[in-house]
Amino acid sequence: MVDKYNNKLQHQLTIMLPLHFYHANQCDPKKCTGKKLARFDLAKLHKNPRTLPRQAVFLDPFAEQALSPADNTKNGIVVLDCSWVEVERVFPILQKLMMRHRALPFLLAANAVNFGKPFKLSTVEAFAAALYILGEKEQAALILNKFKWGPIFIELNLEPLERYSEAKDSTEVVKIQSDYLVDDIQE
Repeated sequence: MVDKYNNKLQHQLTIMLPLHFYHANQCDPKKCTGKKLARFDLAKLHKNPRTLPRQAVFLDPFAEQALSPADNTKNGIVVLDCSWVEVERVFPILQKLMMRHRALPFLLAANAVNFGKPFKLSTVEAFAAALYILGEKEQAALILNKFKWGPIFIELNLEPLERYSEAKDSTEVVKIQSDYLVDDIQE
């Protein structure tokens, strides 16, 4: 019975998309969503950017192309775990790495620090958004459920996440995003 359970669990783990993050050591360790994911073996923490997987999709707010369901993520998803105050200083460090840079489209944060702010997602929110857009909704829910406020992220962004996950490519994601940017500016 235990072997059957372990085999099922192992199968589930092997089909999950690999999640990696470079930890810039700038946040409160008690509030760090990336470190919590690493403690649960749901994401791999990297202290050196050179150890990040090549050809992975790197979630980069400065990328020229939006993440879409068309992106091949077999090498995983990479997030930079740093303070939003330091983003412009830290992201260029990772620009040179051989990864495919993609920006997440418009979404609202549900974390306590940036609740309701567009684009200012925590590490777990960035991973969950990417997973949802790529069709890995169960994995997105799994990682968000490790946080009291996690499920609120999906509730808050359900409509745009569903629409982004149905887009055929980056161009369509950007077009969908523009619907929400116009609404956000008008409010």
